[in-house]
Amino acid sequence: MNDWIYVALAAPLLMFVLVNLKTSRPDGVLVRNLHKYRTMMFYVMPTRNESVVYFDDYCDAEQLLKYTKAASEKLGTDVGITHAIVAACATAFAENMAMNKFVSGYRLYERNDVWISFSMKRKRLDKAAKLAVVKQKMTGEHTFASLCAEVNAKINVERSGKKTYADKEYDLFTAIPRPFLYRLQSFVRQLNYWNLLPNSFIEPDPMHTSLFIANLGSVGMGAGYHHLYEWGTCPLFLMVGKVEDRAVVRDGEVVVRPMLNLRFSYDERTDDGFTAGGGITSIREIIEDPFTHLGCLSDDGTDTWPLLAPRAER
Repeated sequence: MNDWIYVALAAPLLMFVLVNLKTSRPDGVLVRNLHKYRTMMFYVMPTRNESVVYFDDYCDAEQLLKYTKAASEKLGTDVGITHAIVAACATAFAENMAMNKFVSGYRLYERNDVWISFSMKRKRLDKAAKLAVVKQKMTGEHTFASLCAEVNAKINVERSGKKTYADKEYDLFTAIPRPFLYRLQSFVRQLNYWNLLPNSFIEPDPMHTSLFIANLGSVGMGAGYHHLYEWGTCPLFLMVGKVEDRAVVRDGEVVVRPMLNLRFSYDERTDDGFTAGGGITSIREIIEDPFTHLGCLSDDGTDTWPLLAPRAER
């Protein structure tokens, strides 16, 4: 009888040790051999919002506005600034793969795939319309044309009025009484900490993503400074403002240019500022010269390429 008591007491302890030793996740691979300084950062700054760094950047949008208009006519589908930003960010990840990491459970992981989430209004020009979120997996086969087609198909589903996976999930969770819902979300967070969340939960969740984009310019607003969500594993948030005429210096002279404001929120625990700077530079270069870097407008299709390929390799 005493032996069974010892087993009963030891089993929970053993289970606790095993789950804390578990390093494998369905969405990422553990980064090993970190510098001790970076390892300590996870404990000194255990949450994303005490680890956030803000970057502010401006892009000349003249060519972008021309490109989105030409692409809409050429591809026969809606092509906007959001499409171009998503494509630019996909290439930025290809050129700066150290960006595609996240912190979970005081550990650093390299994400298996590039995922980009972005928000949109369910109904255009409707101030009361609810927001919806599209989560897009970027693959090595995506060209700008195929990306636009896939994104627009998802947007049409969101705007169709049909209940999506997220709608059904929200309905389920909000039907749970408040005290139980609080405990349930705490339990889900703990499962994520222990690397026990299944991929069937992670993949549809827009907060388990490489980057989240909010284009406030689409509703006539400027870019704000956004926090990072503690839910999920998103280490990067990009706010996009409206295109505005601004005075800038070109070749030593002050001129007025249409400028697009981009504001980045970045979890500095994932990598250093040099990596973040490289990603921002890639995005700016693509946005300011989309005809070269996004292509897909030639009649013979010779200027199409996978978005998840460094530009030097195209």
